[in-house]
Amino acid sequence: MQNWDTALDDLNRLKEYIENNSFGSSLQSLQQRTWLIHWSLFVFFNHPKGRDLIIDMFLYQHLYLNAIQTICPHILRYLATAVITNKTRRNALKDLIKVIQQESYAYRDPVTEFLEHLHVNFDFDGAQQKLRQCETILSNDFFLVACVKEFIENARFMIFETFCRIHQCISINMLAEKLNMEPQDAERWIVDVIRNAQLNAKIDSKLGHVVMGTQTISPYHQLIEKTKALTFQTQTLGDNVEKKLNSRAQDTVGF
Repeated sequence: MQNWDTALDDLNRLKEYIENNSFGSSLQSLQQRTWLIHWSLFVFFNHPKGRDLIIDMFLYQHLYLNAIQTICPHILRYLATAVITNKTRRNALKDLIKVIQQESYAYRDPVTEFLEHLHVNFDFDGAQQKLRQCETILSNDFFLVACVKEFIENARFMIFETFCRIHQCISINMLAEKLNMEPQDAERWIVDVIRNAQLNAKIDSKLGHVVMGTQTISPYHQLIEKTKALTFQTQTLGDNVEKKLNSRAQDTVGF
């Protein structure tokens, strides 16, 4: 019987053990973190809070981000999928894209390239092509096969949202093409998105257009978005300081 809460507790205990013990060299410690990163995928893509936890650990804890960048950049596929399918953590998107760009020389796949095409190059045709490839890639990935439908839905929303930021009046037929959907299906999908996401937009069915209103973000929400990641960075910094102090205390006792 699977118990993912217990598995998460075990994972955290193992993580604490790795961080509090010396393995002879920095390289060995790096290898231990790398193994933990791979093992953690079983938990993160099954636990209800896993897609929040994977972002916190892989993106905002420096030691684990360093392990990914140094030894296993292919893990960026799983981190990117967690961000794309997690609407409450879209604030992590900018930080993720920076990492993807930094590591693009070492690793690329349709998931990371989708984000690059959409949010760096604003190449909507390229993003659509990569989205088709993503469906195939995720369908054949042991950890991601269960979230293919959710991934496609959220990726389409990201294309729609980004396209709407650039254009004020958009042809539904053009949007349908960008989203790889039939025009009638695209119109119904857009109506649901506007209603559920409370977007300032309306559909002109006679002309077949989506007309966007002005989207304003209050200074309060801008501040909240920019400071969300600071909690995890501060925690990581505090952990590092505590380890340094403990190490010095042990050296003092040794004398």
